[in-house]
Amino acid sequence: MDEYKTKTIEEGLTKIEFPEFDKISSDAPVFYNPHMELNRDLSILAIQVFQKEEDREIDICDLFGGSGIRGIRYKNEIDGVNEVSINDISEVANHYERHNIELNNLSDIEVFQHDASMFLRMKRGEFDVIDIDPFGTPSPFLDSAGYCARRNSLLCVTATDTSALCGTYKEPCIRKYNAKPYKSEYCHETGIRILAGFVALTLSKYAKCIEVKMSHSTEHYMRLYLKIKKGSKRTDESLKNIGYISHCSNCLHRQTSNGLASAIDEICPVCGEKLIHAGPLWLGDIQDADFIQKMIEENENKKINSEKQALKLLNSCLQEADAPATFYDVHTICKSLKISAPKLDLIFDEIRNEGFAAIKTHYNPLGIKTDANINKIKEILIKLNE
Repeated sequence: MDEYKTKTIEEGLTKIEFPEFDKISSDAPVFYNPHMELNRDLSILAIQVFQKEEDREIDICDLFGGSGIRGIRYKNEIDGVNEVSINDISEVANHYERHNIELNNLSDIEVFQHDASMFLRMKRGEFDVIDIDPFGTPSPFLDSAGYCARRNSLLCVTATDTSALCGTYKEPCIRKYNAKPYKSEYCHETGIRILAGFVALTLSKYAKCIEVKMSHSTEHYMRLYLKIKKGSKRTDESLKNIGYISHCSNCLHRQTSNGLASAIDEICPVCGEKLIHAGPLWLGDIQDADFIQKMIEENENKKINSEKQALKLLNSCLQEADAPATFYDVHTICKSLKISAPKLDLIFDEIRNEGFAAIKTHYNPLGIKTDANINKIKEILIKLNE
């Protein structure tokens, strides 16, 4: 391994070394992505909350180890962690993972060199936390994750193929997630819901179901934290959260329909134009207020580099916890009305004065989550322009 020039970095309480590379790609000798530091910081908070809720020592699987930064930070910075298993199919990655474990004077971390799916099937029921953070789509590994996941475990899933999930490329989304996307102003939320829905449907064959504890879409990736429950009846009940979002590109009305094979309106009830459908996807909660509040409290105890950024995102997700699915983009609506956009605070105040909820969203700084319908929002925007 001496042919590589080594770079040293520090994240949180952890120091690692890895080969330098020109750009972030799967072609790097050992994969390390500095832009995922927030992802790793939030994961530490989420897993610590999960560990405290379970009130026992936990075993963690870092499925795509790369430099080892994720699994090593988990062992180094989370209380109550028993064993960490770091897997990577690359022999070079394995070398640096072992080196970085020694660099941090850690024990109870084991390094494996296996195909990711095969590794999970070999280790059925052995992990309390499975973290799937691949370069690209997590789709091929979720069936094995469903097979491996034990009752009351935590499944952490990252997807970086946002262009598929958001509907820029429709066919890859259908192929990888068995769902039809739609590129609307709220497409990042739709993408999160498609990913959650795919996980729920994939795990259901093993009589396992999900509770979404937290989710977010940040920069180039989407991230889910899912509590795994078990039981046929519970799973059947959970699948009632699968459904579709229908969108009118003419008047911007949107509506949801629960049920995998239920009847869906084809015509917009507001303007009579044809509706466009996205799904199947998850229509249940995608933020758990209690869990996120505990993450915010945990943030005060942990030394993480992205503390301010993490806190801002967590507070935003906390506000969204009880909000309805989808959101409205003020500029998109104003453009359709051919009027200038009023100040955002005035719009929020007016919607609330009318008796409706008005909540900001982390997906879009101009987004409003509300139970007001499109006609009411347009009426308010026109009024504020007078």
